[in-house]
Amino acid sequence: MHAAKQEALNVINQLPENTDMDEIMYRLYVLDKIRKGQEAVEQGQTLTSEELKREIDSW
Repeated sequence: MHAAKQEALNVINQLPENTDMDEIMYRLYVLDKIRKGQEAVEQGQTLTSEELKREIDSW
């Protein structure tokens, strides 16, 4: 968890001093989604473009 905490602190430290809480929370949310996406790719939990098209067509 230390790595996640450090990543969050790095993101927050790069923001301007007058950044509001909503922007901070949004940036941390995006960071989390990127990290989870990278983990999914590493674990092979992805869809091919054909699989994605079939899934979208089923909506």
